[in-house]
Amino acid sequence: METFGIENLGITAPKAVYRNLTPAQLTEAAICRGEGKLSNTGALVVTTGKYTGRSPKDKFIVDTQGIHNDIAWGKVNRPMSRESFNSIKSKMIEYLNGKEIFIFDGFAGADKAYTQKFRVINELASQNLFIHQLLIRPTAEELRSYGEADYTIICAPGFKCNPEVDGTNSEACIAIDYEAKTIIIAGSQYSGEIKKSVFATMNYVMTKKNVLPMHCSANMDPETNETAVFFGLSGTGKTTLSADPSRKLIGDDEHGWSPDGIFNFEGGCYAKCIHLTEENEPDIYNAIKFGSLVENVVMDENTREFDFEDGSLTENTRVGYPIDYINNAQIPSKGGIPKVVVFLTADAFGVLPPISRLDKNAAMYHFVTGFTSKLAGTERGVTEPQPTFSTLFGEPFMPMDASVYAKMLGDKLDQYGTKVYLVNTGWAGGSASSGAKRMKLAYTRAMVTAALNGSFDTIEFKHHDVFNVDYPTSCPNVPDEMLDARGMWADKNAYDEQANKLAQMFADNFSEKYPNMPTEIVNAGPRALSSK
Repeated sequence: METFGIENLGITAPKAVYRNLTPAQLTEAAICRGEGKLSNTGALVVTTGKYTGRSPKDKFIVDTQGIHNDIAWGKVNRPMSRESFNSIKSKMIEYLNGKEIFIFDGFAGADKAYTQKFRVINELASQNLFIHQLLIRPTAEELRSYGEADYTIICAPGFKCNPEVDGTNSEACIAIDYEAKTIIIAGSQYSGEIKKSVFATMNYVMTKKNVLPMHCSANMDPETNETAVFFGLSGTGKTTLSADPSRKLIGDDEHGWSPDGIFNFEGGCYAKCIHLTEENEPDIYNAIKFGSLVENVVMDENTREFDFEDGSLTENTRVGYPIDYINNAQIPSKGGIPKVVVFLTADAFGVLPPISRLDKNAAMYHFVTGFTSKLAGTERGVTEPQPTFSTLFGEPFMPMDASVYAKMLGDKLDQYGTKVYLVNTGWAGGSASSGAKRMKLAYTRAMVTAALNGSFDTIEFKHHDVFNVDYPTSCPNVPDEMLDARGMWADKNAYDEQANKLAQMFADNFSEKYPNMPTEIVNAGPRALSSK
């Protein structure tokens, strides 16, 4: 039996070992093993049990001398000893002996100058299908000459940790040993843990290679090859606005910005399915076909049709598919230096300008802050919008101090003259709780288009004293009055009160989380003023 070198990990008695099976073979294996079922579209459908999303309290980084000073330790990056890591890994390997093993040898990083080789070892055929579609798939020749992987991920959801013995917080454990170049994922069948472990690894490694890792989507003008990147937390419109039919999609989630340009870390997409419709998200809807892995979407047992409105298993329903399932995908997934960076926020307070231009220090401020807001009513007792601040628009996956990534962004903005815009896809003319409406998508698209094609270069801007940004007085295909956040409010005093309240929230968050940030960045943020 060919073992493909897994005995070097200690898996010396597997039942069988399969390496880089095709999606058809993996789908067939998953069905035969009882891991999932086929939908009427041909996609493989699984449920992930107890864990239907990432488990941040179960995530650890091995604290070793070589990386200790690089890591921003705290609630997000929790330390684990090398001894505890090796103990859990040894138990996982013992658990995998006697079982079928599925290996995927692939790549992260579409730019070959920065590509990292990842070997993923799976207990489940369905999870091996997932990572086969999410990472960059080697050609037959690349697989023959693959050699040793740079990083190894061992994923065994059937192995449950014992918190009292293993020092974990639950039966699940997601831990990275950067020096040993090994990642273990135990106790959770949620496939996103594999994807995000790759991302967290790249977010550390790439900084050593002068590459800024970014939790963003990216697209490219097919005529000029000019690129743009879009940062934004869930619900801000990142997927919708980057999926522009007139531009090529480089990637939807994880990228690097090198001296040569931007490149996708992945070879696939992992999209939310809740409330999915063909009309609103045709690319995602049509990608749910044979070769895709669908997680926790309720399906009619008789017709095998999906009910995308049903969130009874989780609101975090997902589908993973290769990027070439998208019609206008850019293959290989890389492009030139970004001409424009767009930060997206959905401001439920209704006070941020619909679009504003940021200088370098303001860009670093908002990059570090990662702001959006939740609606009132999403939790019991919540009657007004709630701010959400996620460092670098991807706090759970960034192992180093925010200042490291912020400085890298600032240096690149200086070097390349890239323009940065903050786009508010949220509410206009009032807060969400007041009954105001969200900014029309057509207007937001027009603003983004103007940012990308340089229309704002010849348009007058005004300064917003509270949010400390400049906003345009006009924009093609957008009524002038829709650009003035304060002007859209009938009650100007109410606007001032709400704007100052949000500005103070920004300031409080920044001073608490980033007390050592340079003064010029601190001063570039919002500042609460006395009432007008």
